[in-house]
Amino acid sequence: MSDTTTAGTPVPSSPPKSASSSFLGALEIDVRFLGMVGALAAIWIVFDILAGGTFITPRNLWNLSVQSSSIAVMSTGMVLVIVMRHIDLSVGSILGVTGMIMAVFQSSYLTPALGFNNPGVMALTLVAGIAAGALIGALHGFIIAYLGVPAFIVTLGGLLVWRGAAWAVAEGKTIPLTDDNFKLLGGGANGSIGSMWSWIVAIIACVAIAAAAIQARRQRQRFHFPLKPMWAEAFTVVTGCLAVVAATMVVNAYMLPAVLARRYAQAAGIEVPPEGLSISFGYAVPVLVALAVGIVMTFVTNRTRFGRYVFAIGGNPEAAELAGINTKRVTLVVFSLMGVLAAIGAAISTARLNSATNAQGTLDELYVIAAAVIGGTSLSGGAGTIAGAMLGALVMQSLQSGMVLMRVDTPYQNIVVGVVLVFAVWIDTVYRKRFK
Repeated sequence: MSDTTTAGTPVPSSPPKSASSSFLGALEIDVRFLGMVGALAAIWIVFDILAGGTFITPRNLWNLSVQSSSIAVMSTGMVLVIVMRHIDLSVGSILGVTGMIMAVFQSSYLTPALGFNNPGVMALTLVAGIAAGALIGALHGFIIAYLGVPAFIVTLGGLLVWRGAAWAVAEGKTIPLTDDNFKLLGGGANGSIGSMWSWIVAIIACVAIAAAAIQARRQRQRFHFPLKPMWAEAFTVVTGCLAVVAATMVVNAYMLPAVLARRYAQAAGIEVPPEGLSISFGYAVPVLVALAVGIVMTFVTNRTRFGRYVFAIGGNPEAAELAGINTKRVTLVVFSLMGVLAAIGAAISTARLNSATNAQGTLDELYVIAAAVIGGTSLSGGAGTIAGAMLGALVMQSLQSGMVLMRVDTPYQNIVVGVVLVFAVWIDTVYRKRFK
């Protein structure tokens, strides 16, 4: 019997089938991502034991999330760069020069013109920094795509050029920030949203997780793809919500010091009781910025034509070009986007330090590349995830934070980072050969 009606309208020959009945198969979890989660948990437990129980604490985990934000933001762009079989060694220097541009523009021009703490100062500072980052990235992309110079050479030159440019912008000086609104991007006592808003964010996140699962199931039904079992759908949603709730409880357990809580109460006109105030930090603003960037970049890579083009070019550049994809333009856009994300990372880093320094962003390119590779991005191109890269950034920062708590000297920290990077690439090579 034909699978179509007499009118020629196609009908499904059978209802959508359920996916694999095995546990991991039914959940459709990336084994490598699950392995990274396990590795992160192991790192936390080991460092907590070695550091005498000071690692897995609300204070350290809150600080860890803030310190990871800048690298996490930049790692989302590095995924696209590496997926397209390129590399960007200049992101640390771009961070340094855009951070310096924002600080100089804010302190020397915007604040004198608009006044202290004018909302326009923060907005215009961000516009200037992001525009500078986009132009620098576009310049790199143009040289790579249209002049045919390898990305390694272009960005290696950029590493030196923009580091020197950062020094030239401020003549080697450290430039302090003058706008308190901009400093919110760095976290700290004022750069967090508090307990109530953190729970509101958690509720919104849980609703979004459930809605995304429902939408994904409807899409599978629409195109007659195999469906995940209902228990697997429920398990995924519940696990995601539990992770959100646990994270919210941790950030809310980190309290403002008594002195800062008293100052906050006085500024807000709140009467301080005799026993004192207990005010939670909640989620830090830079963490929310990093999560927002991660969500947007995940949407771009998974749901847009541009994202599909990036992975198509990385998988087979010749076939992508023969298929009509403008590979040169996509390359230019990817590097320009990398510059934008480096500028956002610069805003977070500069705000956290309350100033722009000449050493800002030094070696960040290695941390960003390591985060992407540890997160599962293949150096041979064509494969990588945004979530994996952001988790890789957390792994890298966890290693550094743990070594700081153990008072390991900086040179030895760099040795560990280098070893971890080489090990991650080796694991990627073994994994690709095994499942090729």
